[in-house]
Amino acid sequence: MKRTLTTLTALSLAGTAMAQTTVQSCERTVTFDAPPQAAISNDVNLTEMMLVLGLADRMVGYTGISGWKTLDEEMTAGVEELPELSALYPTKEVLIGADADFFFAGWNYGMKVGGEVTPETLEPFGVAVYELTESCIHIGEKDAASMDDMYNDLRNLGAIFDVSDRAQTLIEGYQTELSAFLDDLPKLDAAPRVFVYDSGADVPFTAGQYAMPNALIEAAGGTNIMNDLDKSWATVGWEAVVERNPEIIVIINYGEVTAAQKIEFMKSNPAFADIDAVRNDRFVVLEYVEATPGPRNIEAVKTLGAAFRAE
Repeated sequence: MKRTLTTLTALSLAGTAMAQTTVQSCERTVTFDAPPQAAISNDVNLTEMMLVLGLADRMVGYTGISGWKTLDEEMTAGVEELPELSALYPTKEVLIGADADFFFAGWNYGMKVGGEVTPETLEPFGVAVYELTESCIHIGEKDAASMDDMYNDLRNLGAIFDVSDRAQTLIEGYQTELSAFLDDLPKLDAAPRVFVYDSGADVPFTAGQYAMPNALIEAAGGTNIMNDLDKSWATVGWEAVVERNPEIIVIINYGEVTAAQKIEFMKSNPAFADIDAVRNDRFVVLEYVEATPGPRNIEAVKTLGAAFRAE
């Protein structure tokens, strides 16, 4: 059966009761006496996590999508009953004004270190915050990004909203689906060298070892040429890209500059003519929602896995 974002939303959560639960959120432990009833999520990928868990009826809105990205048909259907409270990052007043009791966000996914919207600034107003696992690198140490980051968020959201069984079923389904797909693919003689091109002309913005594409590339059998970059998303010099000579370039599609325009920029620039990926026209496009932690990571790994093995 095809899994959709709205498959589970019809299942009512009314009348549930749970014991006090505590989850780890980056460097904090957060305790909930009851499931949140007025949640807000920021960004398209975090909102999709809420939707696949069937939590739309526990939400009072979402933020940070239309100012950066557009919604596809499936996502639009999932949030059609919910208001977008802010096109970009929400202010503290927006969250408090919505009578929110929970904010699912991350560092550089709706919150900024030292900004006005943080777990500490929202706590006095009764708004609990759960932080996206991938984003924890911005405030402390963590391991390199992995698929477990996304599974961890689903598992913790399941505990917070008292839908742990549902979360575990989703996680096991994703793991089984991905494992079966990869097992059927031909084995690679060597891991292809992969560069992630997000944006930028003078200098490229790319994914280091703590960004989700690093995990997606490794899961699909490749090696991120910037996996020694001790950052999440960051700029690097084009010289380093040319020197490391990627065999495949992953284009992140969002914003005003289209994926096609990014590809044309690389193909038309003489400085990149000897890069294997450019010379052999080996580009793979991932949508923003696929390249950031969320349910669509599974399809992203499938896309990459097939592309890495293409002739």
